[in-house]
Amino acid sequence: MDISIIIVNYKVKYFLKQALLSVDKALKGIEGEVFVVDNNSDDGSCEMVKEQFSSVILMANKENVGFAKANNQAMRVAKGKYILLLNPDTVLEEDTLKHCIDFMEKTPDCGGLGVKMIDGSGQFLPESKRGFPSPAASFYKLSGISSFFPKSKFFNSYYLGHLSENENQEVDVLAGAFMMMRKDVLEKVGLLDESYFMYGEDIDLSYRIQKGGYKNYYLAETRIIHYKGESTKRNSIKYVRIFYKAMIIFAKKHFAGRKASLFIFLLNIAIYLKAGITLAKNTVRRFFFPVVDALLFYLAIYLSKDFWASYYFHDASYYPTSFIKINAPLYVLIWILSIFFNGGYDKPFHLRWLFRGILFGSLGIAAVYGFLDLEYRTSRAIILIGTLFVLTFAFLFRMLVHYFRFKHFSVGKSQPNKLIFVGSLEEAERAQNLMLRTGNEKNYIGTVAPAKDFDSELYLSGIDDLGNIARIYKVEEIVFCSKDVKSSQIIHWMGRMGANIHYKILPEDSMSIIGSSSKNSQGEIYIEEVQFAIASSTNRRNKRFLDILVAFVLLVFSPVLIWFVKNKVGLIRNMFDVILAKKTWVGYFDIESKMSYPKVPKGVLDPITIHKSVQLDNPTMNRLNLLYAKNYSIWLDLELIWANFGQLGA
Repeated sequence: MDISIIIVNYKVKYFLKQALLSVDKALKGIEGEVFVVDNNSDDGSCEMVKEQFSSVILMANKENVGFAKANNQAMRVAKGKYILLLNPDTVLEEDTLKHCIDFMEKTPDCGGLGVKMIDGSGQFLPESKRGFPSPAASFYKLSGISSFFPKSKFFNSYYLGHLSENENQEVDVLAGAFMMMRKDVLEKVGLLDESYFMYGEDIDLSYRIQKGGYKNYYLAETRIIHYKGESTKRNSIKYVRIFYKAMIIFAKKHFAGRKASLFIFLLNIAIYLKAGITLAKNTVRRFFFPVVDALLFYLAIYLSKDFWASYYFHDASYYPTSFIKINAPLYVLIWILSIFFNGGYDKPFHLRWLFRGILFGSLGIAAVYGFLDLEYRTSRAIILIGTLFVLTFAFLFRMLVHYFRFKHFSVGKSQPNKLIFVGSLEEAERAQNLMLRTGNEKNYIGTVAPAKDFDSELYLSGIDDLGNIARIYKVEEIVFCSKDVKSSQIIHWMGRMGANIHYKILPEDSMSIIGSSSKNSQGEIYIEEVQFAIASSTNRRNKRFLDILVAFVLLVFSPVLIWFVKNKVGLIRNMFDVILAKKTWVGYFDIESKMSYPKVPKGVLDPITIHKSVQLDNPTMNRLNLLYAKNYSIWLDLELIWANFGQLGA
């Protein structure tokens, strides 16, 4: 057997399907086997593989055992002369495997092989070719210094920035996203080190391949798409911590004495520097709008106070300083919290959520006003005038930010992308209908034919003229229909037209359209699927807020309320479990289901509780779970809590 391809999957069903389709095409004329090792996904990945790819050897783990251990499971039984470790979020060209096998056949000292990778925007991924993480290279990489000198042999030796991406090269490290090796070499140097859970195992194995007397090569003559680049969360503290831990394992294993100590010392400096920068970026990104809003709202209250004092009392200093020190901060806090709980800081942004938050906040301020001591009650007119100022300032601020980012003033709604399809009219129509059904509004320009010959009445052009069509119509998004367009053509055009266009692929016989606009972002999927209200960030936040609120109310009034609950000890335990997020007051009924619901903690109650006196079959209970997740609101939780109050100790 020529080759064994191993794909470790974790909750990326639609990317996995696209990868398997591309592998099928790349295996034409090659004797090979394909393994999918699933790390306990709950998104239907295993079912999809069983139903649609009967020739694939599926290994379904009952837990997430990590990248190294999962790959090793398949490598131990693989029969191919060559072993390919492949990520599930990749797309191969039709001749990728042929090029790789031919190169390894002609290059007997080649122990491992990597290929040129591009991300979902067509940009070259520097991790396609890497050097070993020496103390200096790791420090420059983790600290971010290497990004300032991308072509430097000294500062960017981690990514071998001085070597051309368009030439075959001997390299030190292969990327785990596409790592092709000889089986007999693996038998000599060993499999992946299972001490690494994620990151570092590819570096470790590449190092051992070289120590075993073989070379690692980068093959530039074939390309693959790797949607998520080096990491889907490379800007998170978690990524920095996991990568750091992997590098420490590598240093302790392969370096000794002073060199290991120096490596770990530099890694410590780099990790704190990188973590600090990452934390600062994430903090600014997360709190930018609330902080600026708070300053603007404080200014709004200050101006409202001065305006009303001058207009009504003819004395700008009429109100005491306590108004600015106590009332104004309190009003600002109420507005900010109201906007937050109404989704005004969520993405995608909608003006109606912002305005609703401000108006509800004003009602809250008016309610609080009545409970203040007389010395802190100023004038309700200031609240009304302040509301107008706050609405104006919030809108103008967002309009300004939106203009600098998108160069238009349509605040709260993005202009539909100018979109073209590349493929047959039949597949283009299927893609368009799918996008319409999933609520993705686009400005459809037309369809480009997959061949040179085309009917000009039906198509914009043939695929050879795709670049000109994109420029003429200022296209912002292209959907390639893979049934009609080869992967090699898709990758060619993505690399040629650059990152200013969003690229998507409609896989053959698939009800999903997949793409990614950056190596640093999660992949984007258009799919006709049940939309769960409980999955929205606003509803999840409000559910958590309701859980805590109900728990504290029950705690405060427990001396009275506890007598209305059957299991009194259970109620006290549940209150603290809910506060600690171990439980939620209302969750799903625990029943086996083919459908994957958005995760919530274990529920004290469930949608079935109210029907416990009736014998329900499994399909009915599944439908009740589905309706709860699909139509969720905090009022539904309140209704279930009220109707089943006596069961809160269960």
